[in-house]
Parts: sequence; C-alpha cells; structure tokens
Amino acid sequence: MNIERIEAAAARLAGHAVRTPLLNAPLLDAEAGRRIFVKAECLQKTGSFKYRGGRASISALTDAQRARGVIAYSSGNHAQGIACAAREMGTPAVIVMPADAPAVKIANTRALGAEVVTYDRANEDRHEVALPIAESRGLTLIAPFDNKEVIAGQGTVGLEIAEQAGAAGVERADVLVCCGGGGLTSGIALALAARAPGLRVRPVEPEGFDDVTRSLAAGSVQANDRLSGSICDAILTPHPGDLTFPILKAHCGPGIAVSDADALRAMVLAFRRLRIVLEPGGAVALAAALWHRADDADVIVVASGGNVDAPLFRQALEGE
Repeated sequence: MNIERIEAAAARLAGHAVRTPLLNAPLLDAEAGRRIFVKAECLQKTGSFKYRGGRASISALTDAQRARGVIAYSSGNHAQGIACAAREMGTPAVIVMPADAPAVKIANTRALGAEVVTYDRANEDRHEVALPIAESRGLTLIAPFDNKEVIAGQGTVGLEIAEQAGAAGVERADVLVCCGGGGLTSGIALALAARAPGLRVRPVEPEGFDDVTRSLAAGSVQANDRLSGSICDAILTPHPGDLTFPILKAHCGPGIAVSDADALRAMVLAFRRLRIVLEPGGAVALAAALWHRADDADVIVVASGGNVDAPLFRQALEGE
C-alpha cells in the first residue's frame, strides 16, 4: 500500500464521492474546552465513508469481473457502499449481513438493488457463508477492510483532511478515527503520513471490543472474545486485518476505547451542535475527543457514519 494507490482511487472517485465538509462549532468547542473539527462522512453517499471503498474497489475490477458480480459481508455500511457503487456501475451484488443488523441498513441495502443473505452473527462465520456463494456464482469477494483498493478508497478521506486542515491553519493535531477492522484508519494514516505528517491518527473503539487498541499496545494482533454486545455494530470486528494492522502499527498513535453511553452522548451533541446525525459506531471518535483527552490541543474527528435506526436515535435524545 502507498500514497500512489490512494491518489489513483481519488481520481476514480472524482465526480462520484462527496467531498465531505470539515465542520466546527463554537458551542461544541466550549463543551470540549478545545477546538474540535469534525469530518462529516455521515454526509457521504449511503450515509458513511464506506461508499468510497466500495466504488474504489469495484471500479478497479476488470469488465469481466464487474459483469459477473461482487459479493461482500457487512453489518450494513460496507453493504450499502458496495450496493450503491455496484448499482452505479451495473454490477450484480450479493451482501451477507447479520440477521441482527439495524433494520434500516438491511432495508437500504435491498433498496439499492443488492441481494441480501442473512446469517447468525453469534454462531456462523460470515466468510464461510460468503465463500461458497462466491465460488458457485463466480463473484468477486470484496472484504470490508482487508482489501487494498478498499483501503485506498477510504484513504481519500485522509487526502481531504490534509487539504481542509491546512486551509483551517491546523498543522498539528490528533485525528481520531472510528475503527473496526482498520480499513478507514489505515487508509487515513497512510494519506496523512504522506501529505500532512503533523496530523497523527488514533483509532477509537467501543469498550470491550478494543482489539486494535490492545494490538497496538502489544505490538501483535489481539482478538475480541465476542462479536456482539455493543450498540456500535458498525465497528465490531474479530481482530485487525492482515493488511491493515502493519499500517496501523507503523503510523498510528495509541488507541482509545469509549463506552456505549459516551457514544450515545456524542450522538446527541453532534445533533445539537452540528445538526448531523451519527450512529453509535460513527460517534465514538467524537466521544473520545470530548471526554477522553490528555491536553487542550486541536483535534480532528472522523464522524464515520449516520445510519442509525430511529428508535435508537430517539433513545439517545431522550436519555440526555
């Protein structure tokens, strides 16, 4: 992986992906006691950064591969990103999704034209569900984070942050990124290492599912002992990826783990102060910026997704 691959992905995404804003609100700064800049990837197509990796990966396939179709597994955001990009390029798409994924994510994936196959997250392995389907139909498997073109697509977020932070006069800051398997975090880290080395990436995860944080501390891959039990469904993964972990290890600062309760509180403040809607997994980086800080330095937060079911969003607002 290198910056050239990310720049090539950016060229293929031009005119398709949204260049999302870097937001700042004085009232949010007052809550935090420092300046917080929020990269609003919840405003990306399909409501999350995952469209970037979906479009980058499918556009890198041969014409024959695109004609046969693609398959992916996801709790919802990668699913929608792949489904949307596949529809735009006339590519059939099959998505393997956990049966307990948020209903809005399953519904939206189907609405985008993908075939959805559900599985039991607690008792079945999604890769083992997807592989025989891929082999029988000749589909190309696009993993949610351990795929070079997916990482490159997500890395375009980092290219934009480098430009936008520079325009805002921010040359040194931590960049807090909501992290599951590490595709977004590693892509941004690679881009910033090349384009804005004063910006240090730090992964943020839910408490109890902090495999990346523990892996970085140990210097070797650590796994979560369970795959459910947090409202942050979008970033619950077994362990860092084979491709992503070496990048994370080389370029990231220490990870941060936040509680589900803090994620809900951050969702409320994002809505109140910035007027954006975040899902819990897309709000953990903001939670870390607000309540897990070591200093008063500027911080950049990637608000990675906003695909939240209405009842859970209502719960967050009513619980403040």
